[in-house]
Amino acid sequence: MNRETRFLISRRPFAIDLSTVTAAQRQHGDGDPFYSLSGQANAVWYRRHNGVTRACIGPLMLFRHHLPKPVNLDDPHDILSADLDGRYGGDCHGRWDGERYWGAQEPKVMKRHLSVLRPMLANYPSLPVGYDGWWTFQTRPTEAAPGTC
Repeated sequence: MNRETRFLISRRPFAIDLSTVTAAQRQHGDGDPFYSLSGQANAVWYRRHNGVTRACIGPLMLFRHHLPKPVNLDDPHDILSADLDGRYGGDCHGRWDGERYWGAQEPKVMKRHLSVLRPMLANYPSLPVGYDGWWTFQTRPTEAAPGTC
């Protein structure tokens, strides 16, 4: 993942609760070893659909099947900075669009989600308190492959 210096919704960024970042890794191969990593973190993010901005909350899968070197599992920034696979994005467990809540049906979980999502949407595009961001799985524009736009 890459940590962005500014918020751009088009880059599909996530704000992450660093205290929830967990990961495990395994070494594969003998001569020229490589590593696989799997983990998760609690995250929040904004998405826009049909012109409506939504605040979302849920876990973010962190994984990569082939890393050339091990990651420091005690450092959330080192885990997040690894070349992670982001094809699945976040698993939205709750969403607030300013009028309607979608997500959990348990009142305690709804209340917990809305305590984060309401102020998050009201202060768009600010980072919510307690979250680190903005992190994206997209490569930086200067890292684009040669010959691509």
